Amino acid sequence: MSVVLKNLYHGYFWIFDELSDVRTSNLLFSSPFSIIAVMVIYVHAVKIWGPKLMENRQPYNIKNIIMTYDILQILLNTYISVQALRQVAIIQIDCGAIDWSDNPKSLEQLSIMKYFFGLKLVDLVETIFFVLRKSYRQISFLHVYHHAGMVLCSYLGFRFFGGGLSLWLPMLNGFVHVVMFVYYFLTAVDSSWKQSTAFKRTLTQIQLIQFGVFIVVYGSVFFRKCEYPSFACYLFVPQNVFMILLFGDFYLKTYVFSKSKNVKNAK
Repeated sequence: MSVVLKNLYHGYFWIFDELSDVRTSNLLFSSPFSIIAVMVIYVHAVKIWGPKLMENRQPYNIKNIIMTYDILQILLNTYISVQALRQVAIIQIDCGAIDWSDNPKSLEQLSIMKYFFGLKLVDLVETIFFVLRKSYRQISFLHVYHHAGMVLCSYLGFRFFGGGLSLWLPMLNGFVHVVMFVYYFLTAVDSSWKQSTAFKRTLTQIQLIQFGVFIVVYGSVFFRKCEYPSFACYLFVPQNVFMILLFGDFYLKTYVFSKSKNVKNAK
């Protein structure tokens, strides 16, 4: 038993001291235990503690808070996406290596990954809003897993793969979130937007395309000589395949099978 614990101890320091980006070792949330704590608290808060707290309470009217949050998300995601696009445009777009040095360009790329990680933590607040509004139907496995998965992926990107090809993640995901939060803001201003099935269907399609692009971008590393760490792709590719399966299942059930069922019932 002592040998196992010793190996785990040395393995931990090997991963987080030798393999990780030394430029991030002293930053907030650099420890994996902090991320584990955030994930555990998040899941318990939205699935157990929050619903129990709201059990005998009326849903809160937080429309103005949500609208402010949506605007903030639009601005922050626009900034992150544009900054990442600027960097992707000047690296080898399909096989960008990570520059581990302290030169200004590499530090700027690392900063983008760091801010993107912070933004994924801010995304968790959205689920808290669902709890306060008692919109429990929206706190699905897909929703919770997606948010938790993005926190983990952005953490790995910031802690281990801070630059190069990793910038595709904030570039595309930031753009998707701009579109998404514009829609959320519109629904908060005018509830009739919630009835727009076409907009919601298009938004899901954009998300599916995003996951597909990630699979192609990171999967291509396996088939070419590329200085970008293939280890990152072994994490990012399966994650995005799983997301396509989850979102694809949601898309089919919501916009394909339900439509066919409605047409059949109308006959």
